[in-house]
Amino acid sequence: MNNWSFLRLVSICLLVALCYQKKTPADEVIKKLILPGESFLVENQPAFILWPAAEKRTTPQPWVLYAPTLPAYPDQHEKWMHEQFLKAGVAVAGIDVGEAYGSPRVQRAFTALYDELVEKRGFASKPCLLGRSRGGLWVSSWAVQNTDKVAGLAGIYPVFDLRTYPGLNRAAPAFEMTTADLEKQLDQFNPIAKTYALAKAGIPVCIIHGNEDTVVPLHENSETLLNQYQQADNAGLYQLIVPQGQGHNFWTGFFHCQNLVEFTIERAKAGAGQKV
Repeated sequence: MNNWSFLRLVSICLLVALCYQKKTPADEVIKKLILPGESFLVENQPAFILWPAAEKRTTPQPWVLYAPTLPAYPDQHEKWMHEQFLKAGVAVAGIDVGEAYGSPRVQRAFTALYDELVEKRGFASKPCLLGRSRGGLWVSSWAVQNTDKVAGLAGIYPVFDLRTYPGLNRAAPAFEMTTADLEKQLDQFNPIAKTYALAKAGIPVCIIHGNEDTVVPLHENSETLLNQYQQADNAGLYQLIVPQGQGHNFWTGFFHCQNLVEFTIERAKAGAGQKV
């Protein structure tokens, strides 16, 4: 073999090696985002931040703790809403632990993300929580254990009662329990059994929830939480928006709700010691 043939063979081998080399972690997309931001791992779980433009960022950074963070969420239906947060200088963050339905696994992950952002990245110590649908289980289960770390709670047809959605049969594996065992311990693990703590702590709430929602019934979830606020003499802190004739769907009004957006921005900024 002459020198030219040898060099050509070496070049081909190098090209093949480059084509088949494994991607490094830095090359891999941890989570696809609907707006500018970053994705990263927190305790080996995918997490994300949607960032405001550099000139709108502050220290401490006001933020929204969002749920459910799943491969498909946040989604395009929510894009306008999140754009408003970013334009106001409010970041949005979340962490994906799969279909955990407010189980202790969610609470541990939320705490890990909170610690990462507050202790290492200059985020405010009191975010506004935002739960869409089953994300309500995520945010409320963490909030009742951390009332001193919550500036407000916003929701889009949020779930607070495991019995209504996903139902105890589907929820039990996330709690590493049988259905019967979970049913016996609902006082400990069902968020709606403990959300009176939010009312007692005086945490402001804003929720939009249709009156014809058969997936996440209004009465057993958002109205029950309202009743708890009324019993605690804090009904004035609870804003419940009920669009008539709407169920559990992609109606634009759920995601372009100006009251909800303004509330979330105001509470996130309040949690950072800022005024709108």
